[in-house]
Amino acid sequence: MPKGEGNLIAQNRKARHDYAVLETIEAGMVLKGTEIKAIRNRRVNLKDGYVRIRDGEAFLVNVHISPYEQGNLFNHDPLRTRKLLMHKKQIAKLSAEAKNTGIALIPLKIYIKDGFAKVLIGVAKGKKQYDKRQDLKKKDMNREINRTLRERQR
Repeated sequence: MPKGEGNLIAQNRKARHDYAVLETIEAGMVLKGTEIKAIRNRRVNLKDGYVRIRDGEAFLVNVHISPYEQGNLFNHDPLRTRKLLMHKKQIAKLSAEAKNTGIALIPLKIYIKDGFAKVLIGVAKGKKQYDKRQDLKKKDMNREINRTLRERQR
């Protein structure tokens, strides 16, 4: 199965609006028992999340995974930092790219692939306000074109 495909759990829709994604990388996550159960119940929020590289390891920071309802005593901290599972070469490449100014490492989506929870990380550059406006104009224009083509086909 290609990267980024699987049973989609959560998607960071705001990321593509605020950032221009240059490259994507798939990574596994180190999770606790109740976390994977909460992920399978789609109780994840990627909105403010980002990836931090520290001491040759990648960590997923500020991603909210809600506590599992039947977890009681064994529940986890919803905002805990989670280690990402990646090859050393991938982490080295990410850290080199992250040192560039204006480059951010953001989670784009979380999905289940072959029974394992995966996160798709985007190497992204922040958009300016006028870039966002241009993208919205393009989107509106394409919508209008598609609408008129559909009307003509009827």
